[in-house]
Amino acid sequence: MRNVLTRSLIVCCLASDAANAQQLENGDSKFDSYQLKKPDVRPHDWPQLGGTSLRNATPVGRNIPTNWDLETGQNIKWSVKLGSQTYGSPVIANGRIFISTNNGAGLVKRYPKSVDIGCVLCLEEETGRFLWQYSAAKLKTGRQHDWPKTGIVSTPYVDGERLWVVSNRGEVVCLDTLGFHDGQNDGAFSQESVTALDEADVVWKFDMMSQLGISQHNMCTCSCTCAGDILFVVTGNGTDESHINIPAPDAPDFIALNRHTGELLWKFAAPGIGSFHGSWSSPSFAVLGGQPQVLFPAGDGWLYSFDPKGDGNGGAKLLWEFDCNLKSNRWIFGGRGTGNSFITLPVIYEGRVYVATGQDCEHGEGPGMLWCIDPARYTNGSDVSLESIIGRSGHVTPEMEHQASFPASSIVPNPKSAVIWHFAGRDFNNDGKLEFDECLNRTLSSPTVSNGLVFLCDFSGMIHCLDAETGVRHWRYNQFAMTWLSLPLIVDGKVYCCDGDGDVTIFKASKTRTLIAEISLDQMIYSSPAAAGGVLYIATTNRLFAIQQAK
Repeated sequence: MRNVLTRSLIVCCLASDAANAQQLENGDSKFDSYQLKKPDVRPHDWPQLGGTSLRNATPVGRNIPTNWDLETGQNIKWSVKLGSQTYGSPVIANGRIFISTNNGAGLVKRYPKSVDIGCVLCLEEETGRFLWQYSAAKLKTGRQHDWPKTGIVSTPYVDGERLWVVSNRGEVVCLDTLGFHDGQNDGAFSQESVTALDEADVVWKFDMMSQLGISQHNMCTCSCTCAGDILFVVTGNGTDESHINIPAPDAPDFIALNRHTGELLWKFAAPGIGSFHGSWSSPSFAVLGGQPQVLFPAGDGWLYSFDPKGDGNGGAKLLWEFDCNLKSNRWIFGGRGTGNSFITLPVIYEGRVYVATGQDCEHGEGPGMLWCIDPARYTNGSDVSLESIIGRSGHVTPEMEHQASFPASSIVPNPKSAVIWHFAGRDFNNDGKLEFDECLNRTLSSPTVSNGLVFLCDFSGMIHCLDAETGVRHWRYNQFAMTWLSLPLIVDGKVYCCDGDGDVTIFKASKTRTLIAEISLDQMIYSSPAAAGGVLYIATTNRLFAIQQAK
């Protein structure tokens, strides 16, 4: 295993450099220089959520449409039926499109649309033609672990002829992107009950429930990422239906697997009973200050950074940790408190980490926080939070810190703080209080950063544009509809934001608010838009649209 990890670390740097190179191509700079090895996808493909392991949704693109019409078909290259609920975002790689959904379309004969399963669809990029489907049966434990009709909600990761996705069953699955169209049953897994052309070819599976004892709350949602040979996965471990008890407190919340074999390389068991609700975030990977780092937003509201090769003994090697809540924040069941965890993922831009906080959408609206941190100075396991508690170092586990009550006199500035700025709102009218449209609310969406500007859509439907250097908010815009898992997409100098009413709002990517268009796609949008090869891809709950400027 040590040899595997050593090789993985070397490739890990190269893989991150490919992501950094993509960011450089998109106009970002100030990254450490390495010899680059590009992943096995075409230039300008979109092989994972956010495009690269940096998760910053800023693809290269030209002439991306800002107007289209569903009735006349203007600039609609094609559209295809998906399931009835789609939370996964489209990824585009090597001429194919992959998207997670449910079985509402009934595309495979043995699973009519009345059968509730999780699905990953493979489509032909040029035409949208259906090629094959991965099907995951629902867990018998029901909504405690596998929410009805939700399907697979994780966005796949693709490199070459391999795809990795976390299913509704708590399984990490590696698939052959060619399916059975190549005439082969690839990999060690050969238990596929059907090997027809419209079925998926499974290479390997790793069952986190049976092999690690995890108990995901409602659903596994991780959109995994890779660094070299190492695949990083948030397990989804969380509370039971009481929303208080943690059934599997010793099960890991974060793991690293060999992406070729599914072998477990290392695991991180914290935060254990410190989790607020569930672990529903996704990891990011970058090289910060010359140190390869994988970032894990945990269910206790802390952001952890690990050395991707682990500690060499099957455990995690902590580089730094950061509390994304103020010490005065409190988690209260049902969303009534001020403490948050993450549905979002961290975004890396010019060596800094941007991360926002939120809660389960069923908890409703509430206060959120957006952080910008520069943690590269401390890689020895330090707590780099904004604040510290007198007499404490970091946070103590397994104590449920979110239930603790710290007197104000015990909260002091942390001398090792990595905070550049944080934003919760701004009193624009100087009346001494924060009104609704002056606040940053909880968010299910992550920020996107380009040319010194941060764009973030919060759950309440407010779009915020902030200065990436200072955190000063330049403008806001109310969509009057909640934003779910949709990251803003910045491409060709424009920002595309999608909301729960099915509207796509397009702005000029500038510190002056310039609305270009607001266009309806008729159905709710839960996922993030993508752009590849000059085409804009947007999935509503039940259709995937390919939007391209007519020639």
